[in-house]
Amino acid sequence: MKTEEEVEELEKLIGQLEGLHSEISQLAKKSPNDGLNVFKLKLVNRVLQSGNRCLTGRYKPFEDFDEFDESALPTNSDVTMILTLYMEQAERFRSDNVVFQKGQWFYQVGGAPSNIKGRNPTRVGGEKK
Repeated sequence: MKTEEEVEELEKLIGQLEGLHSEISQLAKKSPNDGLNVFKLKLVNRVLQSGNRCLTGRYKPFEDFDEFDESALPTNSDVTMILTLYMEQAERFRSDNVVFQKGQWFYQVGGAPSNIKGRNPTRVGGEKK
């Protein structure tokens, strides 16, 4: 990550993905094949747009998927699946951008450890960007 704002955007994205996933997973358990309503779909698409800005290159879950088509409402289970994949890639990106220093985890900003505390990595990602 190049700026502290990118760290903030990633942290916000992770929180939004987790919140949406939690809520829509409940719907998917009750009615997996029901279509998501337009209001919820607009919220999901906004979060996916944010994810696409943040998760670029090898971190973007699918090259050819950006958001759901509002004219063809996706099912609850479809949305849950896509949110899960975005969550996994967001966590991989986060894990690739934290370093252990002085007994704590910090985000790397501009290629160097910042003062922004992070959590320990949970995914093995590979080479850093």
